[in-house]
Amino acid sequence: MSGVNLSQPMQLLSLDQVSAARASIGGRLYRTPTLHSRSVSDDLGVRTYLKHEHLQRTGSFKPRGAFHKLLSLTAFERERGVVAASGGNHAQGLAFAASSLGIASTICMPRGTSANYLDATRGYGATIVLCEDIADAFAQMAKRASSGLTPVHPFDDPLIAAGQGTVGLEILDDVPDVSRVYVSIGGGGLIAGIAAAIRALSPTTKIIGVETRGADTMAKSRAAGELIELPAITSIARTLGAPRVSAFTLNHVEKLVDDVVVVDDAAAMAALEFLLERTKQLVEPAAACSLAAARLQADSFGESEKVVVLLCGGNISLADLCVYRRQFLDAGPL
Repeated sequence: MSGVNLSQPMQLLSLDQVSAARASIGGRLYRTPTLHSRSVSDDLGVRTYLKHEHLQRTGSFKPRGAFHKLLSLTAFERERGVVAASGGNHAQGLAFAASSLGIASTICMPRGTSANYLDATRGYGATIVLCEDIADAFAQMAKRASSGLTPVHPFDDPLIAAGQGTVGLEILDDVPDVSRVYVSIGGGGLIAGIAAAIRALSPTTKIIGVETRGADTMAKSRAAGELIELPAITSIARTLGAPRVSAFTLNHVEKLVDDVVVVDDAAAMAALEFLLERTKQLVEPAAACSLAAARLQADSFGESEKVVVLLCGGNISLADLCVYRRQFLDAGPL
């Protein structure tokens, strides 16, 4: 637990900051589509759109914040290089952005990280330091930062969150009268940025955060009114696996987000299978959980509502997909 006092004034991201991130990132990344899905609309009973951010460079939203952060560095900082700790999509997003800008990156990653994440991160040009676990990875990051590398935190950074918030601007460009937006939460940088953008431009839109049980540190922290650290991440949604959110992201959720819904891994996998079979989109459990949450709340939707489900990432290996399918859907091998 933490003694963070959430009643103390804490600055929220502004629309200007998110708009500045959009200008800074420019044409370096894909402008992913927000498309109406008849299959998902029929499933939920209201007109529903999918924001296809899993089709972004590196397979997730993470390069948005990474580019915005790196573009803010001084020439000296760029020359020295950057360091991060991640076992998920932040590793790939930062490695790709750094390589694109000619900046050396070092990523501290837990030994248990899936091979597809390790291979992709190396492929994007990063130097990988294997660590015992995520706590050790952050310790190794701090050690290298003290030697002169610039640390790039996955979510506890206004520049990172503002970059992720550009997703929210695109959602409103595509569906300006959206009623609800479902957004996955790991450390909370994505939803902090999106909420700042949407709340400023469309105050009546409901913003729903989503976690999976066993990776639900934001929901627990929100309920307790203070930062709660999970002793372990037990969900298969590994990219939601921040053991603790930050005061910065929790404050944004407290002030700007309407609800945080927690779903089971089985519900996330059922949603993943539905998306694959009916929309032909393969996403990871950390993205599919957003559809699972929308399904959970579908009975409360008004018939005229418009819903956007953010598909934030698609980095799942075939091996993991087969294991999860057998475990949660009681199905045989693919």
